[in-house]
Amino acid sequence: MNLSFFDQFSSPSLLGIPLILIAMVFPALLLPSPGNRWINNRLSTLQLWFINLITKQLMIPLDKKGHKWALILTSLMMFLLLTNLLGLLPYTFTPTTQLSMNLALAFPLWLATLLTGLRNQPSVSLGHLLPEGTPTLLIPALILIETTSLLIRPLALGVRLTANLTAGHLLIQLISTATTTLMTTMPVVSLLTLAVLLLLTILEVAVAMIQAYVFVLLLSLYLQENI
Repeated sequence: MNLSFFDQFSSPSLLGIPLILIAMVFPALLLPSPGNRWINNRLSTLQLWFINLITKQLMIPLDKKGHKWALILTSLMMFLLLTNLLGLLPYTFTPTTQLSMNLALAFPLWLATLLTGLRNQPSVSLGHLLPEGTPTLLIPALILIETTSLLIRPLALGVRLTANLTAGHLLIQLISTATTTLMTTMPVVSLLTLAVLLLLTILEVAVAMIQAYVFVLLLSLYLQENI
């Protein structure tokens, strides 16, 4: 029984072929494609308005130099948002519950922001490792602590996203299992657990949106430090 709870996090396969690529590419099919018409339908207009809103929110902490990253950050935001939300549907697989995938997204982008800072303003980027006015005796220890906190950033990004989504999926499966099990023996308790399940599902929708936003927002803050 314990193993079956974690089966939902294993990568699905068909005839030995992993289907995680299909799960990763499918959200792109939901995005609007550019057309030649001046007026689109209401769904496309709503999607474009939402993408524009996300882009504005992500560009607020950045100056004009960071606006070059608008396409990358907005695309990453839409990918994480759609992947997290589609993963809440029954009998679906959520690629963002895989730590390897989240680290593969976090580490290159974090490294790109770090290298950007070292190339454009190396003294300022290295100055973040040692705050001004630090006592002489604390300089070696503080440099070590700041370097560790800097290197652990991509790991924190990946673990935060993985842990929040994994915990939510496990809670939903546990409560739904309890609901179906108690339906025949204790129907009143089953209705109460069903109400809790509905509230938890609404909460997980919010968590899926917030975690996607936090992931990209932290990357934009790291970028702002280095430009």
